[in-house]
Amino acid sequence: MAVAFTVRGVEQGEWAVLQVSGELDLVTSPVLRQRVHDVVADGRHSLVLDLSDVFFCDSSGVGVLIAARRLIRSCQGRLRLILPDQGADGGTSRSSEAESGRGAHVNRVLGALGVRRLFDVHADVESATTDEAGPLSA
Repeated sequence: MAVAFTVRGVEQGEWAVLQVSGELDLVTSPVLRQRVHDVVADGRHSLVLDLSDVFFCDSSGVGVLIAARRLIRSCQGRLRLILPDQGADGGTSRSSEAESGRGAHVNRVLGALGVRRLFDVHADVESATTDEAGPLSA
């Protein structure tokens, strides 16, 4: 069964929001990498990556997230990720992740690799695109 991978871009005030869904892996990560580069090339340096509908992420996906962070930082921009807080400590079961479709796998992978703390993580688009709300704790 083939799973569709999509990256949909929307504007939220001064923020460019890329809503990602599906599997972020060796095959699909170049698509996200290119979309991030396109956003920056268009002069947008405030970027939100909504990963709440990504249910699988491998090392190439993590590499794209780290590369996006590096690119945005080189432009003195801001990068924020949207991830659910469940799963950061490995507490979410695989079956409940699949049922919820809510990127807990990505959260667990970033936590397990020790790189989640590198990112400004938020629970939803609203909190990610306003400056009043602080990020979720790592």
